[in-house]
Amino acid sequence: MRTIRAASAAALTVAAIALTAPVAAAAPEGGDVTPFGFSVTPSSIAPGGRVTLSVTDCGSTATASSAVFDTTTIPRGRTAAATVDRDAKRGAVYRVTFTCGGRSGTADLTIVGATARPTLPGGVNGGLGGSAGGSGTAEIAAGAALVAAAAAGTVIAARRRTADRAH
Repeated sequence: MRTIRAASAAALTVAAIALTAPVAAAAPEGGDVTPFGFSVTPSSIAPGGRVTLSVTDCGSTATASSAVFDTTTIPRGRTAAATVDRDAKRGAVYRVTFTCGGRSGTADLTIVGATARPTLPGGVNGGLGGSAGGSGTAEIAAGAALVAAAAAGTVIAARRRTADRAH
């Protein structure tokens, strides 16, 4: 009886890992391979919004440039913020170029339809954040299936436990 429980737990663990593996194996943003890491957060933003630019493993000051914001200097080991132009074309994808020590890498920045609210220095933007546009039907269905499987497993385990105590 314990073997069946262990096998069920192992199968659920393997299924959960298999569903998350494609995310972990994703290529670097923009597909560039550089000796330093870089990112634009969020990667989708409304005109007038602020993005955080970061560079890792760079031995000097780095820069980030794009057609939708001024060239920004990123101090070593830190991040920098840039404000996207209010006249950025909605629905367009702009290239952000990061430069460190003479090497360059690029990432995409997508301009979405809604107008961004101004951000206050030191404050936290409330609301849905980056979770609003990242989930599609497939991801929601997979999440619902995992929740249903966990609930069913809990019910089965509780019933078996009650049956074991009765004997």
